[in-house]
Amino acid sequence: MALFFSINLSAEPFEGFGVSLCWWAKECGKWPQERLDSLVEWLVSPEGLNYRIFRYNIGGGDDPQWTHCTPHHFGARGGKGLRAEFEGFQDEKDGPFHWDRDEGQRRILLMIKKKRPDAIFEAFSNSAPWWMTVSGCNGGAEKATDDNLDPKHYEDFARYLVEVCKHYKETYGIEFRTLDPFNEPETNYWYRNGGQEGCHFDVKSQVKFLKVLSPILKESGLKTVISSADETSVNQAVKTFEGYRKAGVLPLIGQYNTHTYSGSVENKRKLAAYCREHGIRLWQSESGDGGRGLMGNLRMARRLIEDMKTLKPAAWLDWQYVEVNFDQWSLVKCDREWKTYTRHKNYYVRQQFSRFILPGYECLNTEDDDYTTLMAQSPSGDSLVVVRITFKETKAAPVIPAGYVLSATYRTSFREDAAPVALPEVAKGDAYVPFSIVTGIYERR
Repeated sequence: MALFFSINLSAEPFEGFGVSLCWWAKECGKWPQERLDSLVEWLVSPEGLNYRIFRYNIGGGDDPQWTHCTPHHFGARGGKGLRAEFEGFQDEKDGPFHWDRDEGQRRILLMIKKKRPDAIFEAFSNSAPWWMTVSGCNGGAEKATDDNLDPKHYEDFARYLVEVCKHYKETYGIEFRTLDPFNEPETNYWYRNGGQEGCHFDVKSQVKFLKVLSPILKESGLKTVISSADETSVNQAVKTFEGYRKAGVLPLIGQYNTHTYSGSVENKRKLAAYCREHGIRLWQSESGDGGRGLMGNLRMARRLIEDMKTLKPAAWLDWQYVEVNFDQWSLVKCDREWKTYTRHKNYYVRQQFSRFILPGYECLNTEDDDYTTLMAQSPSGDSLVVVRITFKETKAAPVIPAGYVLSATYRTSFREDAAPVALPEVAKGDAYVPFSIVTGIYERR
């Protein structure tokens, strides 16, 4: 006998799905308007991905003279490419802000705001501008485990971030709900001449910087609050949270972000409990995976289900929307010239969740779980969404709580892209074909 119960014990209700704008929006924002219209429509439309949460990257910018690093090192072998080269808005201490920069990402941001009035925006940083760093390079420090923001520039960096947020509020009417100053800070990823913007902060340095940023943000008059710390691993996110708690800085943040590239189920549950205990909203703010074809896409979908059931985030976000000729880390792929673009299987796999599990929905669970089935109930209880991943042939349908009847089914498989499935086929148990993901929509009788 299956037992069903609510597991949405996060500090905040589920807010929806989303994606970062870094780095794809910088490149796609240069496209002709007619191409952009379809690209953004696929992203935000209720009939498309139905995404409503977006993270805007405040670029740091490298030394235009490349004094302390190899020119265009992001484009070197192993780097993220020239798409990851962002211009900063300020080139020197007390210098003017160059608001004409970052036109591509801004263009996408404004289109999303227009097409999706209920969108939630977060601003985040990968690195401070080069002139605030120890190495003089926004790829990271000379040694990847060393901090790269010079302590004498803590206040400069805090004011830089807040000034960008103020500009977007005053000029475009976009008030970022949250501002995250870190990205995967407690890692050994970021080094001089590295492959993308990055900046190491150990936990003690994060605490010190948060104490500088908090009063500056509060005095700005913005409603924006601090989010942190976007660790790459949930295991490290737990340690960082414990460090914040010990240092007494949890009251300075309004949201806690983590990535789920790695991390145990035990620590996902622990982090969810910590945020619930302290009344802090929790986001899964970035994820992605490798693999090949549909199998890789389904493996990523399984992680999404595990995250939703154990981490219980108020939002779940992808890292990339558009990638060059790659069908794993993105949902849309384009050619190397960023001219042609198409949705691939990962788009439709993600759509099986995001089109139907809406803001305010609450997850349900069964006692036994292999993280291949996710159930979510509408706030009124009148609708139930059941998403199931099938790797092997089976006739067994998910056990549904009493009182619901199936009204529609959609399937993505090797041959189908979020295609409707005939109800008789579902009734016979033929809907759950090997290597597929199926979404059933149930209504209360």
